[in-house]
Amino acid sequence: MKNINITFLLLLLFITAGFAQEKINYLEESKEDFSQRMQWFNNAKYGMFIHFGLYSQLGGIYKGNDEGRYAEWIQGNQNIPSEEYVKLIDTWNPKDFNANKIVKIAKKAGMKYLVVTTKHHEGFCLWDSKYTDFDIANTPMKGRDFVKELADACKKHNIVFGTYYSITDWHQGSQYVEEGKGWGMMKMHEGRKEEYVQYLKNQIKELIENYDSNIIWFDGDWVDWWTLEDGNDLYQYIRELKPSIIINNRVSKRKIFKKDFGTPEQFHLENKVDYYWEACYTMNDSWGFKIKDTDWKSPQEVYEKLKDINGKGGNFLLNIGPDGDGNVPKESVKILKKVGKMLAKEEKQK
Repeated sequence: MKNINITFLLLLLFITAGFAQEKINYLEESKEDFSQRMQWFNNAKYGMFIHFGLYSQLGGIYKGNDEGRYAEWIQGNQNIPSEEYVKLIDTWNPKDFNANKIVKIAKKAGMKYLVVTTKHHEGFCLWDSKYTDFDIANTPMKGRDFVKELADACKKHNIVFGTYYSITDWHQGSQYVEEGKGWGMMKMHEGRKEEYVQYLKNQIKELIENYDSNIIWFDGDWVDWWTLEDGNDLYQYIRELKPSIIINNRVSKRKIFKKDFGTPEQFHLENKVDYYWEACYTMNDSWGFKIKDTDWKSPQEVYEKLKDINGKGGNFLLNIGPDGDGNVPKESVKILKKVGKMLAKEEKQK
């Protein structure tokens, strides 16, 4: 009789535990819970975007060729073969990169959060990932971890830390350039999607668990092998890892999916909408460092953009592109500091 009671009790505990662990569907989050999770973002208004990677050392020029608008796209713009591009890992030596200094610049500018390109389309990782050798640990910067340095500096200065991650990957090997289509629309090798999606999830897990990322900012959702269903699955996976995290709409198809926030790029919305959004802009023309790009926005233009975007219910994510040595261009610093002073003056007058 005693054994029957113990068996029954264990069965009851097992059933109860099963109910307790019932999966939450984060795509069906209540309006109240969603608003609470997004509250800090809604209050933040202004953040710093950082585009930094192997491409930064080229400054938009490869073997004398400066073709292409965006320096971070140089491999695709100039059709540089992977076996050539990968050699940049041996000469990438941004010894002047100073996370504390960068975060202090953001703070002085009046910014409340920061998003860094931990892995752009080129596939190179700014952290020591267990899942690839194409990362900072295999460069002259071995022993340093720029993602950790930025995460720690953000905590120190009370700036919310976020990480950008490209869905498309020009290096990992599961994808290829179809003749006549260009590097923007990478194709997936037959039978390799599941492997790549697992690779992606493994790396996102590293960014959340090792660096406590509060934002995952995706890009590259335009490739045709990435579907709405893939986006929904990835969204759910990330929220299970860290329920409080916020994720941009490019986790899925940006034209359709708006959770957690929309991401107009190099333009912003004209009217208020019924979803959260953030406009991202370059300070000159390119996202990544480009030697010949001197088309800088004036501090007044940046200030007016910020006010206009905020007035229409959006956030403003403004980019810097450190150079190959890891230094933030002087003009970027000058603009950010002047805008910061304008905001501080406005605050005093309230």
